[in-house]
Amino acid sequence: MQTITINVKDEALVDKVLWLLEQFQNEGLEIVSREDIDDLKLLKATRGEECISFEDYLKDESEDENRD
Repeated sequence: MQTITINVKDEALVDKVLWLLEQFQNEGLEIVSREDIDDLKLLKATRGEECISFEDYLKDESEDENRD
């Protein structure tokens, strides 16, 4: 898979470029915004972290509030 980055300064042109690219989605083109990629990288980085139950999270939050 190849990745191509397109930078567009004119907001009106963004809509035209996206429309053009969307015509190729049925042929396998995937359109992903830079912001989405950054969010996915951050999410991936948390995959290896230990998780706690929501109940434990709430318990810790209420203990923090009682300390203040």
